[in-house]
Amino acid sequence: MRLLVTGGAGFIGSNFIRYVLAQHADWQVVNLDKLTYAGNPDNLVGVESDPRYTFVKGDICDSDTVRRAADGCHAIVNFAAETHVDRAIGDPSGFLRTDIFGVYVLLEAARELGLERVIQISTDEVYGAIEDGAFTEEDRLRPSNPYSASKAGGELLAHSYWMTYGAPVIVTRATNNIGPNQYPEKMAPLFITNALEGKPLPIYGDGKQMRDWSHVEDHCRALALLLERGEPGEIYNIGGSPVATNLEVAKMILDRLGKPRDLITHVTDRPGHDRRYAVDSSKLRALGWEPRYDLESALAATIEWYCANEAWWRKIKSGEFLEYYKRQYGL
Repeated sequence: MRLLVTGGAGFIGSNFIRYVLAQHADWQVVNLDKLTYAGNPDNLVGVESDPRYTFVKGDICDSDTVRRAADGCHAIVNFAAETHVDRAIGDPSGFLRTDIFGVYVLLEAARELGLERVIQISTDEVYGAIEDGAFTEEDRLRPSNPYSASKAGGELLAHSYWMTYGAPVIVTRATNNIGPNQYPEKMAPLFITNALEGKPLPIYGDGKQMRDWSHVEDHCRALALLLERGEPGEIYNIGGSPVATNLEVAKMILDRLGKPRDLITHVTDRPGHDRRYAVDSSKLRALGWEPRYDLESALAATIEWYCANEAWWRKIKSGEFLEYYKRQYGL
């Protein structure tokens, strides 16, 4: 199988590329990435020497670049997206362009080239909040912020291509991922690296927002399975551990690192902050997938990686990142 992986220099995309090249000796990967602030070539150190790997720098909104990159591929796995809710609240325009128009460009290329699969990576955030229980794939979408709205728009467009043109689209809705190489604006790597530096851990509001957490490797295994066994036109939730509050996760990180809990610093809650996410992954489990990590083991593995790769994250936590951090949290 020859894959076009878009956004493959980002967090989940780079982990997916490493996973499929390690697990599938006969698979090839073309990585199309614009290398925005979160697209980091350091995430793929060592991969560039694999003869099964090709890198193309480009924007998924550029139809000519996409068609050239997709030519000869069997499938597209689209990780390319603007993903950080806080940045979407500040300026939604880039989210709408990449997360909706970019999906359109990929779908057109897949349709014209006759590709066998398109996996559109979406998010559990498209559902909005749920007070109890868990969302299934049949539940309505009610996104609460420009990021989740843009992802909902992208996946609805993808589904329309299945209904209208028979494009072989599969949509996945994953929960919060943690693991190696995650840009430290996200909660888990931000808290881990701040704790290692003895800096405050900024918690929005009371910190009792509840999330479902998955290790990125479990997500990658699910996607590889869906490339082979997923049904076109279907949607699959990809969940992990039982839900935990952001405050509980912060305490788990501090306790594992032996840092004082008084590093937790409550800051003003962000607008439209969903209170609780949870998804039912039984549809995916019916294909034979099970998560191998629970929250405790996922956090332990993630913390271990950041402790062992200090040079990677210290290089990032300066310059543009530092300016953004000060604006966002006032710390």
